[in-house]
Parts: sequence; C-alpha cells; structure tokens
Amino acid sequence: MQIDLTALPEDSAVLQSMIRDVVMATMKRDAQVTELTVENDKLRILIQKLLRHRFGRRSEQLSPDQLKLAIEDIEQEIAEREAAEDAADQSEEMRRRRRAAHPRRNLGALPTHLPRDEVVIDVDSKECPCCGGALHLIGETRTEMLDIVPVQLRAKVTLRPRYGCRTCGEAVVQAPAPERPIDGGMATEALLVHVLVSKFCDFLPLYRQSEMLKRQGIMIDRSTLSDWVGRTCWWLRPLYDLTVSTVMAAPVLFADDTTLPVLDPGRGRTKTGRLWCYAVDPRTWKGPGHPAAAYIYSQNRKGEHPAEHLAGFHGKLQVDGYTGFSALTKRRGGTIELVFCWAHCRRRFYEFHAATKSPLAAEALAQIARLYAIEAEIRGQPAEHRRAVRQQRSRPIVEALQTWLKATLARVSNASPLADAIGYMLRHWSGLVLFLDDGRLEIDTNVVERGMKGVAVARKNALFAGSNAAADHWAIALTLINTAKLNGVDPLAYLTDVLKRLVSGSTKSHELEQVLPWNWRPPGAADVVSVAEAA
Repeated sequence: MQIDLTALPEDSAVLQSMIRDVVMATMKRDAQVTELTVENDKLRILIQKLLRHRFGRRSEQLSPDQLKLAIEDIEQEIAEREAAEDAADQSEEMRRRRRAAHPRRNLGALPTHLPRDEVVIDVDSKECPCCGGALHLIGETRTEMLDIVPVQLRAKVTLRPRYGCRTCGEAVVQAPAPERPIDGGMATEALLVHVLVSKFCDFLPLYRQSEMLKRQGIMIDRSTLSDWVGRTCWWLRPLYDLTVSTVMAAPVLFADDTTLPVLDPGRGRTKTGRLWCYAVDPRTWKGPGHPAAAYIYSQNRKGEHPAEHLAGFHGKLQVDGYTGFSALTKRRGGTIELVFCWAHCRRRFYEFHAATKSPLAAEALAQIARLYAIEAEIRGQPAEHRRAVRQQRSRPIVEALQTWLKATLARVSNASPLADAIGYMLRHWSGLVLFLDDGRLEIDTNVVERGMKGVAVARKNALFAGSNAAADHWAIALTLINTAKLNGVDPLAYLTDVLKRLVSGSTKSHELEQVLPWNWRPPGAADVVSVAEAA
C-alpha cells in the first residue's frame, strides 16, 4: 500500500488505520521473503546433497589415503621421467649416483616366510685376468627382489592302491576315499574358499572369476561357481550361527542396516532387501572378548526383524535414529537401552553448512569436533579411564552445546533445515549423552558403519543377489570373512583350513568354538609352539 505524503488525512483515526495497513503489508511481505529464503535453503541443500551423492565424495573428512590417491598420477609421471633419464645415462658412475640420491627400495629385508628362488650368476672364467692363476671364492653379493608367481591351478590327484589276497583269492582291500566338500565334484576346499573370498572380500563377481579361469584354459561356467558358493555356505552355516550367537551375547552392541537388491522372479526386476549388521569391538576400551561382525538378511526393513535378531540380547545398543529400534525398546521393557550416534547428528549440520556456509552450523560442528578430539585421545584406554575423562572434559562441552542448541532453535525458522538438524539432535538427546557415563560406549556407530563399506562395494559390482537364499549366503560369507579380518586373520587361509576340518570330520559340530577366528591357529602352529617351549 502506497501513502501519498502530500495528501495525508486530518482525521487521526484514518491516519492510524493507514499506518496499520502499511505495517501489516510490510510484515506479510517480510514473512513471504523469509519463507522464500527458507525454501531456497532447502532446495540448495537438496541440490548439494544430490551433486555430492552423484559426483562428490561421501566422506565428511579428508583422510590421508585420499591425499595419497591425489598424488599417485604425479608420482607415476616422475617415475617415467626418471626411467627415461636412467636409460639415457650410459655412465655406470652416474647411474650409481642417481640411485644413491633417489633410492627405490623399501627399508629392511623382505619377510623371512617368503620362499626364496635363488639364481646364481657366476663369472665365465675362473682364471685370474692378471696372472692366469686359479680364482677362489672369497664371498658373494646377495640381493633380494620381490617376485610374483601368478595364481596357478593344478590337478590334485588322489591314488588309492587296491590289494588282493593270493591265498584265498577273494579279499580286496583299499583305503576309503576321503570326503569331498561336493559329492562327486572336482573342486577342493581351497578352490571353493578362493571363489568365496574373491567374491565377498575382493569383490570379484562370479562372471569375472569365470573369465579369469578361462584365460588359464579352465572352462567353468558362472552357474557352476554359484553352485560352489551355495554348497560352501552350507558347510559354513553352523560356524556362522555360532558367530552370530556369540556377537549377540555381548553387553554392548552396534547395529546398522543397508540395502541389498535381490532378484524378484516373475516381476522382471529386483526387490529391496536389507542386510543387518551387528558388531562388537571391545578393543576400544580394553574389554574382554574379541571383535566380530554378524550379518543377517531380511526381505524388508520392518521392525519385526531386529526384534527377532535381538530376542536374546540384553544391554546397550548403539544405533542411528531408525524408529524400529525405538519400538523394540518399548516392547522389551527396558532390557535394551538405545545409545544414539553423534556422527548422524553431525551429518545434518555438515550438509547444511556445505550448502549455505551458515556460521550457526559451523559453530555446532566446532563444538562436536572438540568432543571427537577428546575421543581420539582416550580410544583404546580402559573403560573407567574413558568415563573419568568424559566426565571431566566432555560433559561441560555437551551441557553447553545443549543450552546453545535450545537458544539457537528459538532464533531460526521452524521450516529451516537448521531447525530440523537441531530438533533431531534434541529429540535424541537422552541417548546421545549416555556415552558420558559408560566408558564401554563409543561416541558414534562408526564401528558398524565401517562394516558396511565392503557391502556397498560388493553390491555395486554384483548389482544384486539372485534370490533370498543367495542373500543369506552374503550374510554368511561377510560374517566369517569380516570377523576374521577384524581379528587379524587371513580369511583365505582361515576358511580353507576350517572347511577341510568340517569336511573331514576332524572338527565336530560341538567343537566349533575351537575354530572361531580368535581361537583358530594355522595348521602346524601348535607344533611350532611346542618345539619352541621344549627348547
């Protein structure tokens, strides 16, 4: 509304009404502008998230490994240029100086467990070049280089001699045939585990493995490899069940889930299943037990699935904000206490700050970063020490942050993504602060988040699981492989030995605890220990 200042009315009531209309119109316009600003912020954040999801990095920090990746190409270019300079230098003295100035060897000797293939390069003549006398050996120069022999397939031949009796002419004696992992099959335990580990640890889909075998003249169809994986998982399922039950017996547990596309026959497309991961890692607080990760497949994300998985669990469950876990605690009457993740809360502020450069979001990120700095100092310390440090240093930061969040929420628009981030954090506050009073807890769920990274890579390469049963095989393989890796055990050697024991019957079903990754010893290790003790 426009007011003509040269023709103002004499009546004060009319004048007040005009001013009131102008003020109301201005307030309405300002509200519309604010609403548009908030809507623009939402759209800007959405665009930034989509761009980062499609083209950018997912990580919210720059790790040293990422920095190394950035300079790899430069190092390759430098190496190529130096190789050209070495080839151009005919002088041995110049080459020696160049090697001394830019050594290209690792410090220390190669590991002693590697087999040595010795090649002797001797002189052509054993006569002295000066006087013609006979030369005698006074020493040698020994150098080692790291070599590789490509994966070699071989045929394992089993011979069972038959014996007959000349006296009666009737008896025929022969040793019984050893058990095979696949009745009548040609694959040994080592080959079956190699296929399994290549698929679920090295992320090589079966059709690629089939092509790799073809290059060595071995024609094995992908469907045959699939059959091998299924039968191998059948043998390993009892060990998988024991690992899952062991994980569920822990007092503190991490939980998360991710999607797993599964082929849906008859519909010509895939359905979205879920792969749940339950992890435990007492190393962060020097607790008893061993690190492990248990994966369980379900056909959807309904809350009934974690309720079934955690039916026997009692303790503290570290999770994200999935409502299915909250419903679980209500049904269980307090036997499960939810501990929420600061990283999930931080991510909302990070995304808002990345899109808008908001100083308020930056302040929240700075305060959370102070908490993480303290956690980095006390990681791997005993639980009581962690609790004491958190009470002394982290609690004041947390309490000040809560006060700041409440004050900031009153200042920003309720429709703003920043208000949504603050509201999310305050709604989960009771579970976010539990880590202050229990040194066994972590500040976030990164323990289980790391267990999901390999799933994402395998899912990207394999595209989907062929059936619900095949998705169960994902759970079995990932559980045993990742638990072995968490305990510093080579999954290929471990599962090969375990499968041999199960097939031969040397390890019975009631003895499976002996071959859990933290109890397992490589073949011959016991003999080495006994010899060392005897000495």
